[in-house]
Amino acid sequence: MIEPLAAAIGVGLVISLLFSELFGLAAGGMVVPGYFAVGLSQPMDLALTLATAFITFAFVHALASVVIVYGRRRTVLMILVGYIVGALMRSMASDLETASGGDYTVIGYIIPGLIAIWMERQGIVETISALLTAAVVIRLVLILVGVEVPA
Repeated sequence: MIEPLAAAIGVGLVISLLFSELFGLAAGGMVVPGYFAVGLSQPMDLALTLATAFITFAFVHALASVVIVYGRRRTVLMILVGYIVGALMRSMASDLETASGGDYTVIGYIIPGLIAIWMERQGIVETISALLTAAVVIRLVLILVGVEVPA
């Protein structure tokens, strides 16, 4: 049996490449749509991840107006800030879990940083739209080929 995450990332690489070539839009990085496709059944996790990415984008954007940050440094800073903000969001989500009885988390550790990088490069609406569309297409392909993705 094929592991759902591995299959989603593999299909996601192909779909991300097609989106990039056909529409000129990156879906938040090459592996990000695969992770989102697996997480589509947990919309709170997707919302937390997108919120983390936006906070990361806003923080680094504000910091860049004060400090010179570009190129590789900016990329590493986005991923590092995304990692830290994600850890804080996970902590807050665990407090929310006990109050509401839900199970919420941020998807991945570098995923919010990768999304934030693309939010900066091509725009917030474009990145989120391409990411969610690609995730739905990936999930559809997984269903069609018979990969059981946990609900």
